[in-house]
Amino acid sequence: MWPFIFKRMGYGLIVLFGISVFSFLLIHLIPGDPIRIMLGENASVEQVEQLRNQLGLNKPLWVQYGHYLGGIFHGDLGNSLKTGRPVLIEIIDRFPETVKLASAGMAIAIVVGVTIGILAARFKDSILDFTAMSLTTFGVSVPSFWLGLILIMVFAVHLGWFPVAGGTGLIDLVLPAITLGVLASTVISRLTRSGMIEVLSLDFIRTARAKGLGEIAVLFGHAFRNAMIPVVTIVGLQVASLLGGTVIIEQVFNWPGLGTLAISAIASRDFPLIQGIILFIGFIFVVVNILVDLLYSLIDPRIKFDSQQEGA
Repeated sequence: MWPFIFKRMGYGLIVLFGISVFSFLLIHLIPGDPIRIMLGENASVEQVEQLRNQLGLNKPLWVQYGHYLGGIFHGDLGNSLKTGRPVLIEIIDRFPETVKLASAGMAIAIVVGVTIGILAARFKDSILDFTAMSLTTFGVSVPSFWLGLILIMVFAVHLGWFPVAGGTGLIDLVLPAITLGVLASTVISRLTRSGMIEVLSLDFIRTARAKGLGEIAVLFGHAFRNAMIPVVTIVGLQVASLLGGTVIIEQVFNWPGLGTLAISAIASRDFPLIQGIILFIGFIFVVVNILVDLLYSLIDPRIKFDSQQEGA
């Protein structure tokens, strides 16, 4: 198992190195001078140059990247140009709120997606199946910001059941979590349905039913466990995506998470903070993918790490 983990960690380091190079070069292509934004348009040329020298932004890009990479290995992502605080502290302060929102959304997505997928597979080609798949197709097509605005208009503005936006309590979490969960559940439900349909046609399912097992025991105890591998894969990807990609939803609901921090950093041309957020999100994807790979063997004991390594 450990050789497999170390191999995946090695791949992850290569991915993170690529992300750091790409984000560093891409950020410096963004138009606008962060020094001018920090000091204002009325700042003198001497003030601008003094701060540029102080922050090292007057040095060649490869020198700046070398300093940036050296700081990463020491756990230093630099300081925010806007606040002056360490980038890592800025991220850590906001990340718990993003985790709260993404976890609530993912819980809704798993429950709704798996339930719809299993029922659609069990009643394949029925009205229930057709309705469920039509709803998932609609859900995939709906922009997240549009759904969020509709929920705000109906349940916050007209009915007054929930606050419009801006809070961080449990009641404030409901609408953004539903927005994330409903959209993420569409992919999960489709994969669950296709996996369950394939498994339900196998001989061991007919044998289980012939032995007199109840339908719930057959569906959840036998069929779903054997159809879980693709579902776990997409859930893992969805978890990473929600943790790093709640930008639009956080903006719609004014949720103080990592997404709103990223938008603020981009607007102020805060290069160190933007690079730190991108690298942090990449790190999340790498960790989640490793955990998903390890989870495979717990779901299906036939999957061995040695065979995974040979096929990698």
